[in-house]
Amino acid sequence: MCLTEHTPSNATARLLSLWRIREQASRRPPPDKGSRLKSANNHRKNHLLAALPEESYVRLLPELELIAMPLGWVLYESGGRLNYLYFPISGIVSLLYVTTNGASSEIAITGNEGLVGISLFMGGESTTNRAVVQCAGHAYRMPVPALKMEFALGGAFQHLALRYTQTLITQMAQTSVCNRHHSLDQQLCRWLLLSIDRLKDSELIMTQELIANMLGVRREGVTEAAGKLQQAKLINYSRGKITVLNRPGLEKRVCECYAVVKNEFERLLPYRVPA
Repeated sequence: MCLTEHTPSNATARLLSLWRIREQASRRPPPDKGSRLKSANNHRKNHLLAALPEESYVRLLPELELIAMPLGWVLYESGGRLNYLYFPISGIVSLLYVTTNGASSEIAITGNEGLVGISLFMGGESTTNRAVVQCAGHAYRMPVPALKMEFALGGAFQHLALRYTQTLITQMAQTSVCNRHHSLDQQLCRWLLLSIDRLKDSELIMTQELIANMLGVRREGVTEAAGKLQQAKLINYSRGKITVLNRPGLEKRVCECYAVVKNEFERLLPYRVPA
């Protein structure tokens, strides 16, 4: 007897496969509405996404992909082509300028208050800085075609993105002024306050060497500045972990640069994230 006589045809096999899939699906519990709600709230942990009106938010939702941002991960390099716009919901991304000899200096930081990749809607496909994860976390990313379509509508998303860009420019300008005219311990206070503003707690995992690279100074200078803040009981530094003990004390000690950046942000983007 030929085996092919007992072998179902391709069409029959497909029908059997579809029947099994439908049978299995009918036995599954219905989707959990609470899980969908939790996912929506997760998106809203990013301030810009939280500020969008419902119509814009629903339109963007299918285009957002949740990704992990491990410590030290480079989102994009200087001169490289950007493929995604990122909306952090936790963690911190540093924007760094790297010189030809390998030295680097931080020009701005971004957390759940904003987005990473402004050159994608400001007229370019690349940028002169590097974006690297300073504190591990998560983000939602949006592909370039979806971004450009939404931005071209000229609605709420465009409005928020441009306002956020102005706050980022302010932060970059103020960082330049601070690094030139203020003491290293004031710079460190500014950097600590800007960082913990974007985190859930007052603890940072950060070595002195990495801080020195961020601020563009020598490690010995960071050691001395951190020592002063620790002696004043404003922070506790041990084994690469910095804990802010006295935030009001840091705010009294910091230069005006921190307040300029914070006030401009609150003026341009006066929103709150749902709990």
